[in-house]
Amino acid sequence: MAATQEETIQRLLAFIAAAGASDDEFDALALELFAYQFEHNAPYRQFCRGRAQTLRTVKRWQDIPAVPISAFKELTLSCCDPNQAASVFMTSGTTRAGVRGKSFHPDLRVYDASMLRNFRERVMHGMQQMRMGVLFPNEQQMPNSSLAHYLALAIEHCGTPGSRYLLNDTGVDVAGLRADLDAACQAQEPYALLGASYSFVQALDALHDSGHTFQLPTGSLIMDTGGFKGQSRELALDEFYDRLAATFGVPRERCINMYGMTELSSQFYDNGNQVCPATKSAPHWMRTRVVNPLSGEDVPHGTRGVLAHCDLAHFNIACTILTEDAGMLVDDGFLLLGRADGENAKGCSLAVEEFLHAAQAQQVQEQQVQE
Repeated sequence: MAATQEETIQRLLAFIAAAGASDDEFDALALELFAYQFEHNAPYRQFCRGRAQTLRTVKRWQDIPAVPISAFKELTLSCCDPNQAASVFMTSGTTRAGVRGKSFHPDLRVYDASMLRNFRERVMHGMQQMRMGVLFPNEQQMPNSSLAHYLALAIEHCGTPGSRYLLNDTGVDVAGLRADLDAACQAQEPYALLGASYSFVQALDALHDSGHTFQLPTGSLIMDTGGFKGQSRELALDEFYDRLAATFGVPRERCINMYGMTELSSQFYDNGNQVCPATKSAPHWMRTRVVNPLSGEDVPHGTRGVLAHCDLAHFNIACTILTEDAGMLVDDGFLLLGRADGENAKGCSLAVEEFLHAAQAQQVQEQQVQE
């Protein structure tokens, strides 16, 4: 019998807090979580059985079937009763005309532990706190946004007094941003500016129009995430990070991109964007494959395919997801190469159809049992 929800949470909290994990340790926990999800997530169980991937045949984390992220928009996927979930994070709905995927969380202990452990190591680099400005709405304004919760955790646990959100009714609070940047420069104290990539474009344009540039103190950093999503004009990565460096006086190696998804409970980071695209990498409770989305088979190292992530912290739905992002495995991580296109995009669509067909078969079986 699979572990209980509370046993699973405690196991994950200990695993995240550990110094690291061997491949064998990762495999062992991934298989435990697969058993938990196989037992409690009926649509996922039906999909796995359709692929003949069950508790008997899945022997390592790479064998665990990946849920296509579009399935989150079509189905209720959860090991706990969705009505009892403490938090529900929802996708932005930008890719499919307002249709939003949902991730249900029985509570946020594992999510928060994952975020904070990784953020402190990859963004703060050992600093306990620094003053922060956030270019994104707060949790009250966007209660179903995983990014809003992520940034709230950053401010609460790693921000000094005076850290704040820098948006108003019209967009970026440019006057407030200038005041914070001036104060950091005068005090010669490191400053962190965090937020959505598209908000940075709006800030860059406003500061350019007013003729303002800054030289933030050594140790300052910029962290962007989420791309432009039609909320601002598109910028090529090199132009984007060149402009951040020139406007804020933060070298490109201190301009960090976070790659996260509502369909995961952990995040990937690079080590700055001195070269684009920069290599993204994960903490010890995550692994990434690059696959042919139709077959699910790995493509050769250094070959373009579709990213499939295994995030043990995403325990309440399915730890392994098939994205719609193109990528390539490289030494020490992977490259994010934009949205899947061509045959890879077609493969992602077919993978979604396969998953939905399995879920519909499960629903038919349940109805027959009830009748």
